[in-house]
Amino acid sequence: MRGIDVSENNSRVDWQAVADAGIEFTIIRSSYGLQSKDEMFAQNIARAKAAGLKVGAYHYSYGLSVADAIQEAANCRSVIDSTGQLLEFPVFFDMEDADGYKRRNGFAFDPAEITAMCKAFIDSIGLDCGLYASYSWLTGYIDWRSIGCAVWNAQWGSSDDIKGYMWQYTDSLNIGDQYFDGNIKY
Repeated sequence: MRGIDVSENNSRVDWQAVADAGIEFTIIRSSYGLQSKDEMFAQNIARAKAAGLKVGAYHYSYGLSVADAIQEAANCRSVIDSTGQLLEFPVFFDMEDADGYKRRNGFAFDPAEITAMCKAFIDSIGLDCGLYASYSWLTGYIDWRSIGCAVWNAQWGSSDDIKGYMWQYTDSLNIGDQYFDGNIKY
């Protein structure tokens, strides 16, 4: 199945154009950090479903400890529940440090702690859940095999090493002059 992932950073998405382009699903950012929500989540989920897409969600972590990961799971669950919508795809936990927040705040980047944080989020949320990470995080920081969940691998250009549940293969999928991350669900 072909899909995209979006957040409020994509502005207003033309969901009908997305569906007309043959996209069958979307993973929408629901929340981030301890108590923040994506301001477009409720609107995106309703409009994506109205266009006939299957929907999942993701949470971007700013957690620095297992306790933070548990609080983030509660935040994510609350945001999802507030929409009244059911998800057809899992909720994915994104533990990376794309904006350098963890590094700036003294995070140790210890693989055992990162794996424990991922497991705590997944065990606490009470929904079908998986992990999103780049290939380097999946091979260097997260012992994803020990967690036993769906894996969404961001590895642009190649999927040879970790296919998992889903593969993010590009950040430049053009649909109606909007660019999205492109994904394949196996």
